[in-house]
Amino acid sequence: MEMLHGLIVITFVHLLAAASPGPDFVLVTQQTLNHGKRVGLLCSLGIALGLSIHIVYSAFGLAAVIANSAEALWAIKLLGGAYLLYLGIKGLRSRPTLPAAAEPELRASRPARSALRTVGMGFLCNALNPKAPIYFVSLFTIVLSPSMPLYQIAIYGAWIMLIQLGWFSSVALLLSTPPIHRAFKRFSHWIDRVLGAAMVVLGIKVLTTRV
Repeated sequence: MEMLHGLIVITFVHLLAAASPGPDFVLVTQQTLNHGKRVGLLCSLGIALGLSIHIVYSAFGLAAVIANSAEALWAIKLLGGAYLLYLGIKGLRSRPTLPAAAEPELRASRPARSALRTVGMGFLCNALNPKAPIYFVSLFTIVLSPSMPLYQIAIYGAWIMLIQLGWFSSVALLLSTPPIHRAFKRFSHWIDRVLGAAMVVLGIKVLTTRV
């Protein structure tokens, strides 16, 4: 019953955290609207895998050390903020989509987007989030105890990653449905620029806000 109670608590808390607007949500929305369902799902997978970094160091008690270390937090903020700025600037430079007749030729000349690169984009977006150590300290303080066996911690970690994957995969699937995708396609470059601007704002906020 203790483990079931922990899973229920984690489900409730992490669903709220995943659903709150942030870099991960902006990235999945941007990539899905701009590149389609496959890229959105791969990006969601990368975001879920990025959680493994936070789960592993939290399990070893390092999250509290990082959360209370000004130097470590500054390094994470610098890397995370710079990466968000990079993604945002790419979005701001988005170009209008060519007419439908020119699309097959464009696809033929454009190199295929690497699945590994797309997963890596989502992975870095999540792994470099400077708020994550504090969040996981709070979350794991609720459900973890010093006597908890390693297998139970692993189950909790895997469940958190599945929640993250399920939520962002649902977002990608919703945004890639034909009616929604067609509605956004005409203005996709403007949407990409708006989301890019949001990513730049998030990057600046990360760099200038005390965590």
